Amino acid sequence: MRTLRIGAGSGFSGDRIEPAVALAREGRLDYLVFECLAERTIALAQLARLADPAKGYDTRLEQRLRAVLPDCLHNGTRIVTNMGAANPLAAAERAAALAREMGLKLRVAAVLGDDVLDRIGPASLDETGAPAAALGARLVSANAYIGASGIAEALAAGADLVICGRASDPSLFLGPLLHEFGWAMDDWTRLGRGILVGHLLECSAQVSGGYYADPGLKDVPDLAAIGFPLAEVDESGNAVITKLPGTGGCVSRGTCIEQLLYEIHDPARYLQPDVVADFSQVTFEETGPDRVAVRGGAGHPRSGLLKVSVGCRDGWTGWGEISYAGPGAAARGRLAAEIVRTRLAAQGNALEEMRCDLIGLDAILPASAGPAAAEPREVRLRVAGCSPQREVAAALADEVEALYLCGPAGGGGVATGLREVIGIRSAFLPAEAVPVSVHCVEA
Repeated sequence: MRTLRIGAGSGFSGDRIEPAVALAREGRLDYLVFECLAERTIALAQLARLADPAKGYDTRLEQRLRAVLPDCLHNGTRIVTNMGAANPLAAAERAAALAREMGLKLRVAAVLGDDVLDRIGPASLDETGAPAAALGARLVSANAYIGASGIAEALAAGADLVICGRASDPSLFLGPLLHEFGWAMDDWTRLGRGILVGHLLECSAQVSGGYYADPGLKDVPDLAAIGFPLAEVDESGNAVITKLPGTGGCVSRGTCIEQLLYEIHDPARYLQPDVVADFSQVTFEETGPDRVAVRGGAGHPRSGLLKVSVGCRDGWTGWGEISYAGPGAAARGRLAAEIVRTRLAAQGNALEEMRCDLIGLDAILPASAGPAAAEPREVRLRVAGCSPQREVAAALADEVEALYLCGPAGGGGVATGLREVIGIRSAFLPAEAVPVSVHCVEA
């Protein structure tokens, strides 16, 4: 039975690049997939595109491609990615230009159609029930989670590199399986299995021991040199999850089970654009060192609806931090927090939300939730607040900085910041309202 080798080159935009280079060079891969797009990332990318129509794609696109393209082309490994973010066409053109600079011959395809800003207005937002159009000028982006069909079409057109925007993460991996094995779009069992493989790989090192280690409970060797995973997928959709020999981390039943359950509301009904995947009968079997066989994935007919991430301007966040150390550190930190609250209230500062945390004492677990802890030797006060108005959020940061001389004794190490908040809402559109197309660029 024919087997396809697919590697995970990244699990988010800030992921390491060296493990992807190792896979490109030594993995004997048919495909290398870079998943780099979170919901908030695409809203930020839309803002970048608004500022410059030639931008809006992943800022590390060029760095990643420069690192892996020579080995991928030499080894016949095709690349699929969502690094196009808010501007897959510009990303494809930049990738082609980069290949020409490197003296490489490359066919690049951009998968288009996920940007639905022009038709999202009447759709109801999940959070409020109001139409998206009610956001008015605050509405900046709307991107539908498209499926794998556009990726398969791009590969059939001969693309060496396929660049998507807001494609569903597991669909990035399902696309090559559709193309290579010719699975029908109503072969629900195989589609469900393909989504299972994609889900296991989409977070890169999470299935090879990253985000898993807990010393003494779940030990993972050599996390500093962790290897990214790859899957050996057969024509039936069953697979073996593994990694390169000699790399750090581990692939085990435990790592696979944790990743299987990651971000899954209902394992029997994992809603995807291509299929409703069913993981309820999945089994994992360790068949060798760092080799886990995955079987039992299934699927049901897709819903016909696509989830849409709606991005909107959501005001401003201001924040400030200051440290106190030595005897009475927590008391001085509390006093500093009270000073900031009093000052802002006296100014009539209309913060929509504000919180003061003593990092080292109650920043994660509120002090009231458990027995009193020993007096800490040091604390760091963090104050943060949100407002629709930039100047109001900025005033909060200014008040924290003023604690240097106007607050309790021994304050030091002030840091402040101010940033615009991009909020994310959700809506749904019928799949037929989101046509997908492919545009090829030659290098």
